[in-house]
Amino acid sequence: MARYLIPSGPMQTTSSFATLATGTSIITLLQFKPSATIGAKIVEWGISFDGSAAATPIKVELIETDVAATVTASVANDLTKLDADALMGGDPTTNLIQVGTSATGYNASAEGTITVVRNLDLQLIAPTNQYVKQFPLGERPFIQTAKFARIRVKAGAGVNAYAYMIIEI
Repeated sequence: MARYLIPSGPMQTTSSFATLATGTSIITLLQFKPSATIGAKIVEWGISFDGSAAATPIKVELIETDVAATVTASVANDLTKLDADALMGGDPTTNLIQVGTSATGYNASAEGTITVVRNLDLQLIAPTNQYVKQFPLGERPFIQTAKFARIRVKAGAGVNAYAYMIIEI
């Protein structure tokens, strides 16, 4: 099985990785859609904030849902191949990870009207803090082929964030 790191932004080259703004309305920072024929497991996910003062915790959700957010589409170069299977497997966007504005991407401009949610992890995280969850073997959430995994946030006051998922296909 191949493992990929999917970040909440484009691959950085000559500058540091770009942060995304949170806000007082719910927003999807990162969305993942597996292949149309092969589901995927989330091995790990994380988020960190750049707040400089303690404040009301930020509501953070890792969910599986039935409706896509409208996102900035990820491209093959944004996906980091973490192991030998991924490195030898070629371009994951051809048959393993769907990319596009209603597939895998980041920084949602519209949330869509969700009708079904499966909660995978829910946290309240201080805007000066970070969170990483590595799921144990045998308890890794499975993302179905017709569904979307999302990291969503809702902050009392806007700060910037990094988010990521490590998935296994």
